[in-house]
Amino acid sequence: MRAAFKTVALGAAEWMGSPWAFIAACLLLIGWAATGPLFYFSDRWQMLINTCTSVVVFLMVFLIQYSQIRDVTAIQLKLDELIRAVDGARTHLVQLEGMSDEDLARLQDEFQRLQLRAQNAVRAPRSPAR
Repeated sequence: MRAAFKTVALGAAEWMGSPWAFIAACLLLIGWAATGPLFYFSDRWQMLINTCTSVVVFLMVFLIQYSQIRDVTAIQLKLDELIRAVDGARTHLVQLEGMSDEDLARLQDEFQRLQLRAQNAVRAPRSPAR
């Protein structure tokens, strides 16, 4: 079941993100708007587009969530591998997802200080070479 969902979800997400899907949606909206006068812009005519868009949005939420979880997991694994492979890297950073919000905030502050130090080093005037 998981493999079938993966295949369908990734294929649908790829197609729904394509220019062809956008063009198809635009054509459907134009067709719907063009039929307005035929149906006297009735409540049923309006409910058709409301229902269709609600159903599509509802289903797309699941596709987007699946795609994001999959992408984040892949990126996280790549970063973990880089941390593990670099000499001198703090390998405990591989477990950041399990840290508390306070620990993450302290680490973020530390990296911001490092960034400011690096920016200041770049801006500092250099003495001319002799």
